[in-house]
Amino acid sequence: MTNILSFDENDANWRRMGRAIRYLSERYRDQPSLEDAAAAVHLSPFHFQRLFTRYVGVSPKNFVGHLTLGHAKNDLVAGKSLLGTALDAGLSGPSRLHDLCLKIEAMTPGEYARGGAGVDIDYGFHACPFGIALVMATDKGVCGLAFGDEGEEKAIFADMRARWPKATYRPAAERTAAIAARIFAARADGSDLPIHLLGTPFQVKVWEALLAIPQGSVSSYGAIAGRIGEAGAARAVGTAVGRNPVAWLIPCHRVLGSDGGLHGYHWGLERKRAMLAVEAARQSDSPRTSAIA
Repeated sequence: MTNILSFDENDANWRRMGRAIRYLSERYRDQPSLEDAAAAVHLSPFHFQRLFTRYVGVSPKNFVGHLTLGHAKNDLVAGKSLLGTALDAGLSGPSRLHDLCLKIEAMTPGEYARGGAGVDIDYGFHACPFGIALVMATDKGVCGLAFGDEGEEKAIFADMRARWPKATYRPAAERTAAIAARIFAARADGSDLPIHLLGTPFQVKVWEALLAIPQGSVSSYGAIAGRIGEAGAARAVGTAVGRNPVAWLIPCHRVLGSDGGLHGYHWGLERKRAMLAVEAARQSDSPRTSAIA
């Protein structure tokens, strides 16, 4: 179950870039040099710069420049407005979601009550920019995307399996490798992948609202509660956000506390910070000041 298969011949580079992102995310306050970051993943500075930009889609300098949450805090009000605009335009649910065309199909309440009984789920582990990704899919689409570090595969799988306790699980690394490649390739977003959700009607409503937050923007739990007609239910929204089974594709990492701070992320706060930084860096026109070239 824990065997990790690459989704292309560059698996070793994906692993290096995942470790590099973790290194930079943990040390960004010290403004690590390009040389130090390269040494951490056993590459020359030139090779590291080239590979990071190729695989992550941004330069190391731009990534480090966006690891502070300052940009997110400044954009929080704008993020709320963007979410409201998107939802008002009918961009939630299975129609056009923000600037993507993600097709969502939710399991029926009966299927949810049965805990996934009768559902076949293919799964595989793959290296990615955010560590190790567990990719899960039914015959209708991606039903799970979870993250962890190398060596945590059993725990990641147990966490996700508990959400569909009665489903049948089948190792299918070849299929999930193709899905992972479409999700994590630099500049890709997996927007053409169908998603098959298992959740309560309230959870699905919250997850659909997350899809209306544009890449590079953020919103708050309270704002999402208000936009789905559940004003005052920020805590319940937070719980639903934490149960998002398709992290990154359904961007629960774009939700901050009302103070603009990181307040919980199922797969780790440093990973959430890294995801926000990657998206913000990709959206920026120019890199911000950093010690990394």
